[in-house]
Amino acid sequence: MARFDEFLEANRQYAASFEAGDVPAPPARKVAVVTCMDARLHPEKFLGLEAGDAHVIRNAGGRISEDAIRSLVISERLLGTEEIVVIHHTDCGMLTFRNEDLTEKIKQDLGVDTTGRDFLPFSNLEQSVRDDVQALRDSDLIPDDITISGAIYDVKSGVLREVVRS
Repeated sequence: MARFDEFLEANRQYAASFEAGDVPAPPARKVAVVTCMDARLHPEKFLGLEAGDAHVIRNAGGRISEDAIRSLVISERLLGTEEIVVIHHTDCGMLTFRNEDLTEKIKQDLGVDTTGRDFLPFSNLEQSVRDDVQALRDSDLIPDDITISGAIYDVKSGVLREVVRS
């Protein structure tokens, strides 16, 4: 059975007892979380979130990319969020390569030259959180009155550790 078929079956079971159809689109807690796409992370669980509580934006590394900022602007300007939380995590794959490494792999595997493209890897986990919080502070699209915090989630213990709050 294909993975998608498994998903469809799981969804049939989920939909049979679904009761959150009336949850409003604006997040009840007025917060947006940017975190990694790593399959080991379940931010709704480790943050105690329910459907409708928060916007959760996920990408490789939980980085503040142009697309993350696009999503945050929509979250704030159109849906009323007032706070952003950036969460990176231990044992992140983004710590394991450099742009040049991935550029070479893509060229070998796909024949595509991605020279100059920044895949946003990092070599220091805590500094990456600080850098991303600062990137939000530096963005003209994120107002100064938005509360921004940064943390590291430990994939071994499940503990969330605060790094910065601004």
